[in-house]
Amino acid sequence: MSGDRVPILMYHAVAHSPARATYGLSVAPEAFAAQMGVLARRGFTPMTTNQLAIAWRTGSGLPPKPVLITFDDGYEGVHRHALPVLVEHGFVATLFTSTGWVRGGYETGGALDLMLSWDQVRELAEAGMEIGGHSHTHPQLDQLTDEHLWFEVLRCREILTLELGRAPVSFAYPYGYSDRRVRRAVGSAGFGVSLAVGNALASRPQGPYALERVTVRRSTALHEFERLVEGRGLGRLFIRDRALTKGYAVVRRARQVARKASEARV
Repeated sequence: MSGDRVPILMYHAVAHSPARATYGLSVAPEAFAAQMGVLARRGFTPMTTNQLAIAWRTGSGLPPKPVLITFDDGYEGVHRHALPVLVEHGFVATLFTSTGWVRGGYETGGALDLMLSWDQVRELAEAGMEIGGHSHTHPQLDQLTDEHLWFEVLRCREILTLELGRAPVSFAYPYGYSDRRVRRAVGSAGFGVSLAVGNALASRPQGPYALERVTVRRSTALHEFERLVEGRGLGRLFIRDRALTKGYAVVRRARQVARKASEARV
């Protein structure tokens, strides 16, 4: 793995018995513990998303074998199962939370499984986990009108600032979808770095608003995880994902054209 490429791991739910909707993108608690053991034994140094952004922005350099551990959406198992393992190893991580899915105060419905409460989010932050934005209601941001897009991004940042006492600096696109308009909105709202998916290692030339991540699933075997964090054979590991992404991109572009035509008629 080249020194200028960093594996950013994308997790979702960590649970023994996740809901059907989250099962494929979940990991079992024992699998997560084993994966963190791999990182420890192989000498990886976890960083938060903001720490990576600062290092690349200032040119201050990266620690030995950097890696980012990120969680999307805000599932309760991040607090119940992942946090104790991270604390045991002294690892930092980043949680990207959809503020309308957190239990207590701003719930909008639509959550796919048991979500974190605001007290739990604050406990994660106090334990050293970076808390970033993931929109308010978890829509496909690139399919929204300008007004709705701005609401989703800004409302998320406002709520996180209010609940945590400090403004978040990082963001992750729901479903990994973004375009130039979405990235511009995220930056204008005050986020300094944002993550996509891509299933490739992150690198500085990708820019601060399109850093790529690799997906960790329930089906990810430990030997595959080892290859993943070392950046070996990613093309073969994610060949099906990339084929599906290319096909769906055509559909998404058609939807965007239809949306713009509809807005022009109003």
